[in-house]
Amino acid sequence: MMALVQRQIIRPSAQERRRFQRVKVHLLGRYMLADRREFPCQVINMSPGGLAMLAPGIGNVGERVVAYLDHIGRVEGKITRLLDNGFAMTVAATPRKRDKLAAQLTWLANRQILNLPEDRRHDRIVPRNPMALLKFDDGRAMPCRIIDLSLSGAALAAEMRPPVGEQVALGRVRSRVVRHLEEGFAIEFVHAQLPDTVEDNVSAR
Repeated sequence: MMALVQRQIIRPSAQERRRFQRVKVHLLGRYMLADRREFPCQVINMSPGGLAMLAPGIGNVGERVVAYLDHIGRVEGKITRLLDNGFAMTVAATPRKRDKLAAQLTWLANRQILNLPEDRRHDRIVPRNPMALLKFDDGRAMPCRIIDLSLSGAALAAEMRPPVGEQVALGRVRSRVVRHLEEGFAIEFVHAQLPDTVEDNVSAR
């Protein structure tokens, strides 16, 4: 199925084929459709002018999409083709932004070939159960949603954003708030977790 999807999507328009070359990538992220629903995604190929992603929530052709991708950041555009398990979209960008994307994609392609280290210490995943409980030192607890998760930290969405530097616990994992995001905040674990137990530890009540 994956091979079928990739054959289906690596067909940019004639205009894009002249201007940009698509790079096969494995980028996790999240995206928002026009109705403000958010979903996790995996981008499987990208150029400075467009991308294709595996995605659980599929909009309509022509619909605006905003995505936040590991290593790339924020991109937006419109859906151009629907796939069985995702969609392809344009990337709306200024010439300067396209140059930056081209450089980022070149780096990603070279990293895969040369096995260079990641910018982040650990790959990010979307957990099977994204709902968790964030606990504070004063005894308060706040429900939250795990946007993405790694062995060293997580991005969370909740009713409020704790101050940067505050000590918290995600499930039973001691953590510290390290930055605020547009849609939530990021925490760093005091101790790196193990792949086999990290999801159970952060979802513990």
